[in-house]
Amino acid sequence: MNFIWNSVPLASWIISLVFIVGMFGFCYFMYFKIVKRRAGYIFVSVAFVLSVTSFLFNLMYSFILTTCLTMVGVTISLFANLGDLRQFLANPFKKSQVKSSKFEVEKIYNRELLYKTIETAVINLSKSRIGAIITFEKNTSLADVIKNGVAVKAPVTAELLLTIFYPGTRLHDGAVVIHGNEIVAASVFYTPTTKPFAGKYGSRHRAALGISEISDSVTVVVSEETGRISFAVDGQLDAVDQDNFLRVFENYMDGVSEQ
Repeated sequence: MNFIWNSVPLASWIISLVFIVGMFGFCYFMYFKIVKRRAGYIFVSVAFVLSVTSFLFNLMYSFILTTCLTMVGVTISLFANLGDLRQFLANPFKKSQVKSSKFEVEKIYNRELLYKTIETAVINLSKSRIGAIITFEKNTSLADVIKNGVAVKAPVTAELLLTIFYPGTRLHDGAVVIHGNEIVAASVFYTPTTKPFAGKYGSRHRAALGISEISDSVTVVVSEETGRISFAVDGQLDAVDQDNFLRVFENYMDGVSEQ
């Protein structure tokens, strides 16, 4: 079998191997600091294994192809996250805002008071027939989804939620994402579900189902046309009346099925 050390001087192939490791280490670092997607980490890791294997077995064509494809993939990813790249280049030593936000929302809070606040806001939205979509992040991180919205980072209050969703305001389109007792972001747009289902449902309901299919979040939807309140959980839509909202909401947040 033709290994690299059989045809290349020891110093040369060791230097080349160190360069390869450094190059992929840089790619992994850029994904970690900027792209922050699990698929990116897997892509770089697989490409690194293939490149090193090709190099050690002296499969130069395979090595060159794998390395070039990796560079193209990393470049496309960085251009797709150009805003995050600019922020990183402007201040590469700045601490991650996502981590600090995570710390803030993990503080102890009055859960009963929070749930009553949500009930007050949702019932007022329903009575006024103001369309709304509110997602409560649980174990599945929604950090990648939140990127397309507007950071809020404010305590949950009924008044703030009513203001955000009031027609004509800048943030009323899209969803509000809540983690713990903090409104993390507003005007967040989800990929709607492609699943066909009976009944007439608008874009809010389809978006709510879409996020429930890829996470364990609980999403409350208020219909703009009818004021109907629904929950989107685990790819299912469940309508609920105002009198039972708090009970059903608590059950879903605690992981208790309503079926």
